[in-house]
Amino acid sequence: MKSLEIVGFKRANLGKTDAKALRLDAQVPCVLYGGAEAVHFSVPAILFRELLYTPEAHIVDLNVEGTHYRAIVQDAQFHPVNEMLLHVDFLELQEGKEVKMDIPVKYVGVSPGVLAGGKLASKLRKLKVKATAENLPDYVEVDISTLELGKSVKVGAVKAENYTILTNAQAPIATITIPRALKGEMAANR
Repeated sequence: MKSLEIVGFKRANLGKTDAKALRLDAQVPCVLYGGAEAVHFSVPAILFRELLYTPEAHIVDLNVEGTHYRAIVQDAQFHPVNEMLLHVDFLELQEGKEVKMDIPVKYVGVSPGVLAGGKLASKLRKLKVKATAENLPDYVEVDISTLELGKSVKVGAVKAENYTILTNAQAPIATITIPRALKGEMAANR
């Protein structure tokens, strides 16, 4: 899994007014959970561009004033109107301990339904996965080479290696939809 380094600075004061002052200074208040104690720190907002605004999953190497932690992003909160990043929660990774994380889906193969004129409709872009830090995949491979027109591939059909998929097994990941023009041709041929 890809790794990304983020440098943070410990927060002396906690609370609403201090968090607001940090945001005005282009800093994002953050918390690291999962270790011996919670670590409160702030990070320049620009450093989150490669971490949050990408479909890929990352392990974060946190450097909080010289102390290093390995973590994943547990939650990110955004302003409801202007989409400004308000707060980020990190979960510290520990040796042998399993974590839950949303992993992106990657399609493999060519669908005969698409070749026949159908359209691939992606229903789930990420799957919730549970694994140790070493076994977290970069992406979950979904084989669409057997999908015909009107058919879909479900989460239960995905083979998991060294990790457990927590998303409902009956949920469709992708469907081959039949366009209106093709439906008309199919009806005319009957």
